[in-house]
Amino acid sequence: MTSSYLFSLLVRAPLIVLDTAVMGSISFVTAFFDPGGEKQLKVARAWARHLLAIAGARVTVVGRELLDPKAAYVLCPNHVSYMDTPTLLAHIPNSFRFLAKQELFKIPFIGGHLERAGNISVPLDDPRAALRVLSQAGKGMKENGVSMLVFPEGGRSETGELQPFKDGAALLALKAQVPVVPIGIVGIRDVLPMHSHYIRPGRVTLRIGNPIPTEGMEIRDRTALTERLYREISALTAQGHA
Repeated sequence: MTSSYLFSLLVRAPLIVLDTAVMGSISFVTAFFDPGGEKQLKVARAWARHLLAIAGARVTVVGRELLDPKAAYVLCPNHVSYMDTPTLLAHIPNSFRFLAKQELFKIPFIGGHLERAGNISVPLDDPRAALRVLSQAGKGMKENGVSMLVFPEGGRSETGELQPFKDGAALLALKAQVPVVPIGIVGIRDVLPMHSHYIRPGRVTLRIGNPIPTEGMEIRDRTALTERLYREISALTAQGHA
């Protein structure tokens, strides 16, 4: 057992658990006075920065200037680690919420908090209900100007390779008539691999691609849009570190 593994097990992991408990409690209390979710987002961003610092993740962002902080987008990153979410929260400038599977919202304490923060629950096992949720979420995006973050793979990749995309992100963007933003995260799997508690310092590159416009496109264009999104995220991750 190496000294770095012991340090991760005895120092980094407990600090992350402690910080998550403290910041989660602050966010939970804040939720009762924050119907719009913006204050909770600020708490989440602070928590994310803490976790990246504890982990020793050194993040370089490429393409942040391509985003208008006041615009609404469907933000679409690849998904390879539990540390993806902190990386995105800490470095995406737009106000955004998460589109997540319904099972997460059934977890005691966490589920209610996610809902109060304005995140959207999607029933993956009921396509018609999922479509209704996406339609409502798209309408809300247009009215409130808030971006949505969707992992188009539907879950974390076991291998680190890009998995086939579901069309939920494209449907949401088409319903809202807002651009889709391809995002590639490189190196975060080395910081915290899947199914591992071994947190290691490392370089991370967050590549933000050009927003893909959807204005004037229709629902029947969702397959082509999903395929284009896959190609662009694949190209971003293939570039490696900045």
